[in-house]
Amino acid sequence: MDMRDDEYPVAPPAPRKGRGAVTNIQGRYERDEREAFEDGWTPDSEDGGTSPLKTQVFEERAKSILTHNASPDIPFRVSLNPYRGCEHGCIYCFARPTHSYLGLSPGLDFESRIYAKINAPELLQRELRKKNYIPEPIALGVNTDAYQPVERELLLTRRVIETLHEYGHPFAAITKSSLIERDIDLLAPMAARGQVMAAITVTTLDPEIARTLEPRAATPARRLRTIRTLSDAGVPVGVSVAPVIPFVTEPDLERVLEACAQAGATSASYIVLRLPWEVAPLFKEWLAAHFPQRADRVMARIHDMRGGKDYDSSFAHRMKGEGAWAQLLKQRFDKAVKRLGLNERRHGILDMSQFKTPEPPVAPNAQLSLF
Repeated sequence: MDMRDDEYPVAPPAPRKGRGAVTNIQGRYERDEREAFEDGWTPDSEDGGTSPLKTQVFEERAKSILTHNASPDIPFRVSLNPYRGCEHGCIYCFARPTHSYLGLSPGLDFESRIYAKINAPELLQRELRKKNYIPEPIALGVNTDAYQPVERELLLTRRVIETLHEYGHPFAAITKSSLIERDIDLLAPMAARGQVMAAITVTTLDPEIARTLEPRAATPARRLRTIRTLSDAGVPVGVSVAPVIPFVTEPDLERVLEACAQAGATSASYIVLRLPWEVAPLFKEWLAAHFPQRADRVMARIHDMRGGKDYDSSFAHRMKGEGAWAQLLKQRFDKAVKRLGLNERRHGILDMSQFKTPEPPVAPNAQLSLF
């Protein structure tokens, strides 16, 4: 999904050594380090004495900005991603292989060489002004997080939402970042018109697991606070428990749902771990490093749900898996959702009727052209 070429730089920077000897054979392992930013972590919890991984941002002028899909297992047809690559560095991210198209490593390059589509707001305006444009909800930040740390300075997501607000165009945002709170001044009035909803991804409540699994994303506690903040502002907010990793985050499933419901979430969904292409060896390296005694059990259970393979990309199984264990997981999720009163209200239907194309500005003294 969203793996087509918009416009790549003519000469992308040379690949550098990244995490994952299997996916970056000419490289070596590098220390997994992070830039500090306000994400809920305290200075005491930082990896002591290590130099931060420096993020490089490359400007990209995309040719188009809206991506369409016809996948039967995705609840939207249109998505918008202002960035390629993601500083959050989630080891399981299904979008990592997209950096291979740039000639870069799906390891550290994906986490630290970020491509910013600097013309995203202008391209969106151009799309919305087309005479034959038919509005339907836009999913914001699906391939990579639209609220990753670089957004604090670049404001591309903010400007995209300003356009959607101005045009009265509905959208849904999914993120692991508390930065979404910055845009409540736009989200709240759109929510009052039934034109926006948000989802916060919460993989685990264990900060130690989260620290290595999603090294630059906000803490689990900070994400819960974001759910509360959005909910208090009137923004419909759900939780995406993703990915569910057997024997790692899976035992936390019910606790995550309960904590999010208490924080104000009114809907929930889940996705079983996906390991396409280069993601599989990267995840296995992480698993061996952090859960060596559990690694074989984890992969055996993944294979149970994926037809004996690391991954099954078929529409019928890629999100939830198949087999007895996948069915048990679904039963646990459904039972918890029912007990907590989640998914009882329909927030997925956003109001299209208020979409309007603003009139172009009137040039000074334009009225004189009548004479």
